[in-house]
Amino acid sequence: MYGSYSGRVRALGAVAVGAALLLTGCTSDDGGSAAGGTGGKAPVTQLPKGDDPYWVNPDAKAAKALAEESDPAKKELIKKIAQQPAGEWLIPENAKEQAKGFTEAAAQADREAILVLYNIPHRDCGQYSGGGAADGNAYRKFVKQVAEGIGDRPATVILEPDAVLHMVDTCTPEQFHEERYDLLKGAIKTLKKQPKTKVYLDAGNAGWGKPDQIFEPLKWSGIDQADGFSVNVSNYYSTEASKKYGKELSAKVGNKPFVIDTSRNGNGPYTKGKAEERWCNPPGRALGEAPTTETGDPQVHALLWIKRPGESDGTCKGGPEAGRWYADYALGLAKNAK
Repeated sequence: MYGSYSGRVRALGAVAVGAALLLTGCTSDDGGSAAGGTGGKAPVTQLPKGDDPYWVNPDAKAAKALAEESDPAKKELIKKIAQQPAGEWLIPENAKEQAKGFTEAAAQADREAILVLYNIPHRDCGQYSGGGAADGNAYRKFVKQVAEGIGDRPATVILEPDAVLHMVDTCTPEQFHEERYDLLKGAIKTLKKQPKTKVYLDAGNAGWGKPDQIFEPLKWSGIDQADGFSVNVSNYYSTEASKKYGKELSAKVGNKPFVIDTSRNGNGPYTKGKAEERWCNPPGRALGEAPTTETGDPQVHALLWIKRPGESDGTCKGGPEAGRWYADYALGLAKNAK
């Protein structure tokens, strides 16, 4: 299972976000505008652009949970999640429509969408989030559709969490490596044709291994053409540990900048129980620092919530299927936040 690979966390895949933000209309399921209005829902306030340049999806699972919650104390906790922007994990079947809908809604709110591409062939080594595109040609088509959907609107793209890492740790069989390097290089090239698209190639986390093990595979994957790389996606390592790892790696890949996923790293990684089970819905975790581009460090382009906090890692420790809203876990993340 996925947790048997130390230091890695995913198990959420490209979670369904419904049809609320498709090409036709970009509205919520009850008539509220995806760019701002919320119809009869509890409003999700977009924070000032200076504090928060990224778009908050008013149809995200956290926003819907906020609208449905009647307990005032729980509403305040859920609001800690719902009012923050998080990554939109694109569904291959609707990639172009979703990319267009999300970036249009973000542009209407004078914000930038965060998109996550997680569809590489042989994804997650056939484990909890196994799957991905059927073959290389299907993946190239998927990326082309995403790029067409983004068009000339601003977008920050996190490219293929774990795709490079899984080649380094031998989780992905060697016969697939050459194609994967080519697909990642091609994806960066295709996405960067869009004038306002930033691309960050995923580069693992502070707990999996050493930068010496991954810097060459990142180069073979086209990191020189990307805007930078991402670290700690869906993981729990502290921001400081992630910065240390990112800076050591950056020095080996042309001083490329990076972004850090801080969505659930407020209390650091879980260290109890069986090591192979720590990755999935670990107890006692907390929301991390809010998304921002004001990091105080030019090498750290942004702190982002790439993994959507409150959505399950998988059917472990009483959780629902990966990507579904896990109410008790969400409340715990918010309650434990500093």
